[in-house]
Amino acid sequence: MHEYPHLYTVTAASAVEGDIMVEGAGLPALATAAPAEFDGPGDRWSPETLLVASVANCFILTFRAIARASKLPWASLACTASGTLDRVERVTQFTAFTVRATLYVPPGTDEAKARQSLERAEHLCLITRSLKGTVSLETDIRSS
Repeated sequence: MHEYPHLYTVTAASAVEGDIMVEGAGLPALATAAPAEFDGPGDRWSPETLLVASVANCFILTFRAIARASKLPWASLACTASGTLDRVERVTQFTAFTVRATLYVPPGTDEAKARQSLERAEHLCLITRSLKGTVSLETDIRSS
C-alpha cells in the first residue's frame, strides 16, 4: 500500500443537456445522469447510485483484507447495499445505509469467526466511516 495521504481526482463534464461524463486517470469514461427520483432518465449511474455502490464495493474489499489476514476460508460474498436519502432540517442527505451480505463458506468453517469478519468489515470500511448516515449490517452465512 502507498503512504498516506492518498489523492483521488475525477473529472466531470457536461453540456446543457444530456449525460455527464465522469473520468479518472487510466479509467474508462462513465456516462452518468440524475436518477429518476430527480427527474432523470433512471437508466444510468447517478451520484446517488455511485455512492451506494461505493458502500457495497468497499465492504467487499475490506472483507477480503480481513479474511486474508485472519485466514478465514470463503468461496464468495454477495452484497446488496441500500441508501436512504431524506430531508433533515431542510437539508437533503443520506441518513442511513443498509448492507446485506451473504457469505458462502466451505463446510466446517467457523461461523462465529465468519460473522465477526463481516462485522469488522462493516466497522472498518473507509467509505461508510466517511459518511454521516448510520450503517446497519444484515448477514447470512451459508455453506457452499
